[in-house]
Amino acid sequence: MDVLRLTCLVVVLVATVVGVAVFAHGATRITRTVRTGRPAPGRLRPVGRRTLLVLREMVGHGRFQHRPVVRAAHWVVMVSFPVLFFTLAAGYGQVVDPRAALPVVGHLAPWEWVTEGIAWLSLAGILALIGVRVRSTPRGADRLPRTPAAAVAAVGAGTGDGSDAAVTPRARRSRFFGSHTGQAVVVEATVLLIVLAVLLLRGLEHELAVRDGSALASAWHFPTTAWIGSLWSGAATSTVEAAVVLCATVKILVSMAWFVVVGLQPTMGVAWHRFLAVLNVYAQRSPSGEVALGPLEPLRVGDRDLDVAALEDLPEDARLGARAVEDLTWKQLLDVSTCTECGRCQDQCPAWATGKPLSPKLLTLALRDHAAATAPYLRAARAGQDVEPGHVDVDLVASGVIDADALWACTTCGACVQQCPVDIEHVDTIVDIRRYQTLMESAFPAELGGTFTKLERRGNPWGLPARQRLDWAKDLPFDVPVVGADVASAAEVDYLFWVGCAGAYEEKARRTTRAVAELLHTAGVTFAVLGDGEGCTGDPARRAGNEVLYQVLASANVETLTAAEARAIVVTCAHCFNTLSREYPQLGGRFDVVHHTELLDRLVGEGRLTPVAPADAPEQRVTYHDPCYLGRHNQVYEPPRELLAALPGVEAVEMPRKRERSFCCGAGGARMWVEESIGTRIGTARAQEAVATGADVIATACPYCTVMLTDGVAAAAPAAGVDRGAVGVPEVQDIALLLLDRVRAGA
Repeated sequence: MDVLRLTCLVVVLVATVVGVAVFAHGATRITRTVRTGRPAPGRLRPVGRRTLLVLREMVGHGRFQHRPVVRAAHWVVMVSFPVLFFTLAAGYGQVVDPRAALPVVGHLAPWEWVTEGIAWLSLAGILALIGVRVRSTPRGADRLPRTPAAAVAAVGAGTGDGSDAAVTPRARRSRFFGSHTGQAVVVEATVLLIVLAVLLLRGLEHELAVRDGSALASAWHFPTTAWIGSLWSGAATSTVEAAVVLCATVKILVSMAWFVVVGLQPTMGVAWHRFLAVLNVYAQRSPSGEVALGPLEPLRVGDRDLDVAALEDLPEDARLGARAVEDLTWKQLLDVSTCTECGRCQDQCPAWATGKPLSPKLLTLALRDHAAATAPYLRAARAGQDVEPGHVDVDLVASGVIDADALWACTTCGACVQQCPVDIEHVDTIVDIRRYQTLMESAFPAELGGTFTKLERRGNPWGLPARQRLDWAKDLPFDVPVVGADVASAAEVDYLFWVGCAGAYEEKARRTTRAVAELLHTAGVTFAVLGDGEGCTGDPARRAGNEVLYQVLASANVETLTAAEARAIVVTCAHCFNTLSREYPQLGGRFDVVHHTELLDRLVGEGRLTPVAPADAPEQRVTYHDPCYLGRHNQVYEPPRELLAALPGVEAVEMPRKRERSFCCGAGGARMWVEESIGTRIGTARAQEAVATGADVIATACPYCTVMLTDGVAAAAPAAGVDRGAVGVPEVQDIALLLLDRVRAGA
């Protein structure tokens, strides 16, 4: 063995020992941080279904469906890691012997084809990803201060000049705003160098085979890299051999340098997600792969779910919700450790888009960094060692790790969760932190105090008396039976009509309630209501973190519905739909719940409702707004659109953001009851998008959306240069009203 090979061998062996040791230490630190979390039951089984889920998501890359270029590029780069790892193993042999190859597969033609194909595709993929990042990262996008308080201040200075103390609007719009650009450069450069080394080595191997007169020197074994070897045809054989040794050495050193860098930075999510994403996808909420939306995770106290009936039996030191990082579950800590900093959540967040300080990505990174810094002290404290105050049990909000304005800006629309490629469950974590702030500290927006009081005393967030719940039915040309008064139980009718608080008290929502009742009556569908026996489902309370109030309201409703023998329930509110169908089963209430758009679409399809174009009425352009709690949270996208398509005289036009990428109206997460004092109103931003379609009508399928978009149109129309009330300003209507007009025309 000559001096060059011996030197290179010693260098790569030392580098390997150091690289693997540092990487293992980093992995250990992450493991210890995650293990400081509370239990997360049900996240590890069934093993078979979860394993298949991981394979399906890795192969399909389903969360990238709206970014086809990024999807293809990321897929080939991901695949290159396990495939090209074999070339790394072969590199150790090539340091000793330039003609060395792996046993069995070393000269197997199909494997050589795969290796070269993946290498070229990975080269194209990493160049594409570099291009995407460069194009999407304007100057100043990576200048966000790393301390949470300073970050919020910088975000608030979004109209600045791009200095370190301010952020330009263009930089803020980048999905990579606040991401660690330097870390991304390290990862991208590593991939690029390794792929280039693999291709160069393949070419050099071909040149050596030519000089040896080997049968391997053919296009059969080197289909795409023989030409690289021909570039060395004028060099001496010893030079080619030395080039193989040096290239293999560089490839190994680059790989080990990457191991050292990421091992020293356990919070380097852009690198660690290659390993942690597999675990996080495996441990996602549903083993069937459903996005972690719809029902919230129950509030756990110790090793069991909170039961308000046993509230007095809780220990005095019981903590409700998440005050500190140690109150998060191990899955939530795995979530924050897995974040790739890709910014897809930030790109879709309505709060961030309208100038609020909430970015799901920045919130996740703040939790990640704080958890990594806190974990060693927490382990020491649990081991009985003395720990200085201020290192454990740090209030996440009071300390500034999570800004209060950011915490309460969340509408729980779920866009962040739906877009995340590694299945981070942002909404559950945000609500857990809200739970502590609400239940233990009474630290919530002032407006919510009045809302909670109205819910407690009157059973509805409007604070109106229960006797007015049936006022919407006055003057209808038919009777609306009430369970317990006109019918003995809901089992005597086809559907129990759950009117909801908005449908009973809010004026525009009342019109929808009356329309649905008339349509059901026309179609011959029998139904009954609960009247003053109905109460708020508890959705606003739960999303605001008041789990105790939610359970009080929900338990009463479950008892009422069970006593009423409710089997099939129809609702007009997307929030009621989600709560009744997805959350009440957590309290033992299992009912067959259908949204009114689903039922009406079915009735039209069966011919029981016949819409006809109104006489002498011009064709209407209608754009449909997907309610978050009907669409993203419950995957109901088609029935409302099918219903619109069945309406004569209607031209349906879509907004740019629709279906799972629809923009929120701003009412969810109890934001319906909290004034928006920061940035643009979310409802106004959505209304501007609707107005830009030129639609005559904005069709909705949720009373919250109707209220918010009506207000939004009033603000958006002047901004678009149209006087409020003038022709050209769209009207906001529930789909049921559009259908009713045409059914009446047919009658």
